[in-house]
Amino acid sequence: MRNTEKYQGIIPAFYACYNDNGDVDAQRVELLTAYMIQKGVKGVYVGGSSGECIYQTVADRKLTLEHVMKAAEGKLTVIAHVACNNTAESRELAAHAQSLGVDAIAAIPPIYFHLPEYAIARYWNDISDAAPDTDFVIYNIPQLAGVALTMPLFREMIKNPRVAAVKNSSMPTQDIQMFKAEGGEGFTVFNGPDEQLVSGLAMGADGGIGGTYAVMPQLYLKIEELMKAGNILQAQKVQYAANEIIYGMCACHGNMYGVIKEILKIREGLQLGGVRKPLPSLIPEDMEQVHKCASMIDKAIQEFC
Repeated sequence: MRNTEKYQGIIPAFYACYNDNGDVDAQRVELLTAYMIQKGVKGVYVGGSSGECIYQTVADRKLTLEHVMKAAEGKLTVIAHVACNNTAESRELAAHAQSLGVDAIAAIPPIYFHLPEYAIARYWNDISDAAPDTDFVIYNIPQLAGVALTMPLFREMIKNPRVAAVKNSSMPTQDIQMFKAEGGEGFTVFNGPDEQLVSGLAMGADGGIGGTYAVMPQLYLKIEELMKAGNILQAQKVQYAANEIIYGMCACHGNMYGVIKEILKIREGLQLGGVRKPLPSLIPEDMEQVHKCASMIDKAIQEFC
């Protein structure tokens, strides 16, 4: 019987941690992991969009995961996103993740070439086969991957008994209902879009995985608490506050993850470095907006938490 409890809750996407030269910094990875534990989140999603995975080498991604696992000490659910844009390296990362004892691996579909669904299924199953003792999470993010998880493809994938969950980042919350119904008892669906955690949970999501969770975990934990208590109107207010902060963080010249890392430095003293090119770095003119967003987080936590 699969343990689904470990997937229920708030699971922040883990940020790429670099030193001043732009290389992955193991110590900073461990400090960010310790911060996640201290904030009381359920787990971490390592090596996804927030981890700048498509701009990292296989060695970078292995190093990051190794030090997440070292610092987590079993106190966090760890889901490792292992997809590369080729099967061989994806399988290498999957086997490595299993050797470290992660709870699950995850993968987006291959990008650029528009593959037929049977080829996407083969890609995912080949990755899963490289980690035969580990749960597999389908990452559905059609707006970036360029291909959606259709119901026929989903039905094909759940023939694989290791397929335990979907990280659903498509915008229609109806998709959550469809995957939950088709997946059956014990199947997990994560809400992906941070801006609609309330509606995702209302539609039956078991938890959420999000790229802005780690910069303001208190707000998302409060949303989860309020939804469990049936206080949807108050949860909506917290969601609106979080959304305004997200819109503010997206209003800079620099990439949002660069903004987030700067806010974590301001509010938490975490030094995580910048973002990797070609993602745009912050410029001096961004700093007024960065500090405004940090203040918005402080205000929202004070008001709602």
